[in-house]
Amino acid sequence: MKRLAFTMMELIFVIIVIGLLAALAMPSFNRDTVGEAAEQLANHIRYAQHLAIVDDVYDDANVNWFANRWKLVTAGTSYSVYTDQNNNGAVDAGEAAKDPLTKADISAINLSKFGVTALTATTLAFDNLGRPYTNLNSIYGGLATANVTITITAPEGTATITVRPETGYVSVSYP
Repeated sequence: MKRLAFTMMELIFVIIVIGLLAALAMPSFNRDTVGEAAEQLANHIRYAQHLAIVDDVYDDANVNWFANRWKLVTAGTSYSVYTDQNNNGAVDAGEAAKDPLTKADISAINLSKFGVTALTATTLAFDNLGRPYTNLNSIYGGLATANVTITITAPEGTATITVRPETGYVSVSYP
């Protein structure tokens, strides 16, 4: 005798299996906004380091050539990645780094969209070897000798970005 339909037990079993697979495959809808902000900032620090390695700013005709290094400056809840070509301490047209994906300037990037309420004020520059500098007024005297930390604070928690001296290795931790 031929069967032309499924039994009720077979249908229930298939529905249960599909439900289990959907529950396992469903992504988490909880966003870690502090983590997203920290990873974005850490990636832009790495990008500033990359730009410094690729774009050696040494110029023997300019006694303040070291002020033109690629740098990351944080203040309040925003940051910028730029090279100060005219040595005025501000991000002017053509000085900001371009995001490789969107081609937008990495200038005055506000992390408050991630819920960030505070960001450690830091000025960090890199030389052609990728080494971090914390003092931009000296050729070699400003070389970082200790870890440079940037703390991101939000109502959800905090994240700490650490840039190691000499290597410029960037890591993110969530205490």
